[in-house]
Amino acid sequence: MIDELARAESAVAACADAAAWALAEHDLIAALDATHRLQQRLAAVQLAVVRELDGRGTAVAQGASSTAGWLRHRLRLDVAAARRLVSLAACVDAAPHGVREALASGAVSVEQARVIADTAAAVSASAGVEVADKAVGVLVEWAAQFDPSLLRRMGTRILDHVAPDLADAAASAALDAEAARAARDRHVTISEQAGGRLRLSGTLDAEAAALLRAVIDPLSAPSGPDDTRCAGQRRHDALADVCRLALRTGELPENGGDPAQLVVTTGYDGLASQLGAGTLDIGLRLTPATVRRLACDAAILPAVLGGAGQVLDVGRQRRLITGPLRRALVLRDGGCAFPGCDRPPRWCAAHHIRHWADGGPTSLDNAVLLCGHHHRHVHQSDWAVRLGDAGHPEFVPPAWLDPDQLPRRNHYHRRT
Repeated sequence: MIDELARAESAVAACADAAAWALAEHDLIAALDATHRLQQRLAAVQLAVVRELDGRGTAVAQGASSTAGWLRHRLRLDVAAARRLVSLAACVDAAPHGVREALASGAVSVEQARVIADTAAAVSASAGVEVADKAVGVLVEWAAQFDPSLLRRMGTRILDHVAPDLADAAASAALDAEAARAARDRHVTISEQAGGRLRLSGTLDAEAAALLRAVIDPLSAPSGPDDTRCAGQRRHDALADVCRLALRTGELPENGGDPAQLVVTTGYDGLASQLGAGTLDIGLRLTPATVRRLACDAAILPAVLGGAGQVLDVGRQRRLITGPLRRALVLRDGGCAFPGCDRPPRWCAAHHIRHWADGGPTSLDNAVLLCGHHHRHVHQSDWAVRLGDAGHPEFVPPAWLDPDQLPRRNHYHRRT
């Protein structure tokens, strides 16, 4: 397989160097069709490889919390793309053989293959494997004419074509399958943008969508005739109001030993002079005006930082890694410190580098933030943790993973 992929890569590289401008229009169209077909066939190979790696547990063995997390770091994908890749690999692997054949031949696209696989699974559950195989054949033919959205819509009535006598009985099962897909596909993605902004995207199931509208709609109504905000801005402000209301209830669960809260780091002189910007514990920057407004209704804890950003002193330390000491860890590590992990501070526990049971002190020099997965992984594996330059954590991999055992650091979190 490696040799064949190398030859294919060489052939693609030769095409990339060719002059597309010299081709006639019909040749350009033929080239477009060929590249699309090749893209789908190559996707089939990639999905098979991803599924095999996932089944072997390669990602977890190498210290990642999941195959998606490992792919994100390995292939430099965003997290949503990595999760889609793992999900699609599992979906195609579980589908009838005809789906994999159609994708491997370039007859269907990756998204069409997912639609056909989902439809086949629903038909198989309600009408059996033989009927599902017939449905796959029909859907593959339709894929030559219809995009994934139309194909999915037509797939809801596929039994009318392949098993009319079962169509009515399967309608209920199809609705159940759609509900299951909605539960599977529900997600919210939070992506950082320039200037400290966040981009929200995702898919809500029917119940969550109804809840969101119930709280957002009344808060996003125009406040009066002088309200110049557009609808999108009003919804943004309404969401912020909902978050403030939730924080004020005092009923949110703790995160890492502390109550749910905003943690803002800023300089004292800047705060006093109304000129200092601030940094949230998740690395986002705030304007001086925002910092001043938040400080009007906040508990303020003094902290002393060195020139390289290392925390030298934070309030009064306690025996447990909570309170001021935990906030010091958040300032230093920014989140899970394990290489390649992007888990935020609120998902992390504080780990003693030298275990407490072995006489290790509860101090900043003997602590590191780790998410639940990597906390367990460090305890159960041969990874070593130490503080490197400027007091930041670095991790030494076991010899079987890296014979040179070169120290690794996490580069996902901003440093203060």
